[in-house]
Amino acid sequence: MQITVRKKHDEMWKKLMRIGEYTGCHQKPERSFFYHGYQFPVCARCVGVILGYLIAIPCYMIFGFHKKLSITGAFVMFADWAIQQAKINESNNKRRLLTGIAGGFSIMSVQIKLLALIKKKLFS
Repeated sequence: MQITVRKKHDEMWKKLMRIGEYTGCHQKPERSFFYHGYQFPVCARCVGVILGYLIAIPCYMIFGFHKKLSITGAFVMFADWAIQQAKINESNNKRRLLTGIAGGFSIMSVQIKLLALIKKKLFS
C-alpha cells in the first residue's frame, strides 16, 4: 500500500518538475526548497517571484500602483542576483525567496499598470 502511494507521489513530482522546467527555472537542487524529500519544481527565487505575483494583484487593487516601490523591488532582486553572479557573496535560499517576492511583486505591478493604461487607451 505504502509503495503505491510513494509511486503516485513520484509520478506527480515528475509532472510538477516538468512544469517547473517549462517556466525556465534552472531547478538547481542546492537553490531549491524540499518538502518530504521532494524538490520544489522551481528554485527558491522563482517561488518568491510567483508569490510576489500573487501578492501584487490584490495590493494593486487596494493601494494602486507605486512606481518607487516597484523600481526598488526589482532592483533588490537584480542586486541579489548580480552579487551572486559576480561571486561577491553567495546568496542563500531565504534571501532568494525574499528578493524573489520583491521582484515578482514589482514585475506584476508594472504589468498590471501597463495593462490598465492599454485598456484606458483602447476603451476611452
